[in-house]
Amino acid sequence: MPISDLIDRTIKEIAPLDETAMAAARARQDQLTKPLGSLGRLEELSIQLAGIFGEATPAIRKKTVILAAGDHGVVAEGVSAYPQDVTPAMVMNFLGGGAAINVLSTHAGADIIVLDAGVAADLPPHPSLRSVKVGRGTDNIAVGPAMTREQAIWCLEIGIETAREQIAAGSDLLACGDMGIGNTTPSSAITSVVIGADTGITTGRGTG
Repeated sequence: MPISDLIDRTIKEIAPLDETAMAAARARQDQLTKPLGSLGRLEELSIQLAGIFGEATPAIRKKTVILAAGDHGVVAEGVSAYPQDVTPAMVMNFLGGGAAINVLSTHAGADIIVLDAGVAADLPPHPSLRSVKVGRGTDNIAVGPAMTREQAIWCLEIGIETAREQIAAGSDLLACGDMGIGNTTPSSAITSVVIGADTGITTGRGTG
């Protein structure tokens, strides 16, 4: 069943990893002055990047972290140790450069942009903030759907469009993150549906 033109087109554009580039990257790793496989996961990631870029030694010149912020109606059920007004406070912390992701991004030489995809508060303008509100938070999934199908599609399209914009602006590598009090509850619910697992397996202690 088609979802939307943009989403369907994007899915079709996703190509398999370049096996030739990965083989060349793996061979290069084995020629370096180190024990075979000694860098563990880092070696695996470098080989995967070679497959994505289609080059044995891809050059990553510009990196961008995209943070999407939004609130979750399920916080009304007491699923978080923190109140919902922490969400806009954390967004302002991101924009002010005071959060852990700012430190990590600076260390990695990555830019940060923040999307207000549904914070249940009005945020002041900022050069690194983009307002793409789908709503002022979602509805409570404990009593009904968190959002409509149309809103869910809109969220996916916002993500695709943002990624395309950053790539067009020269980004070679994108990292995604999210902020929203109560976010691990819908994450666990979605994971349970996608992989068919009981929520007792996909749900941890969270902040509580």
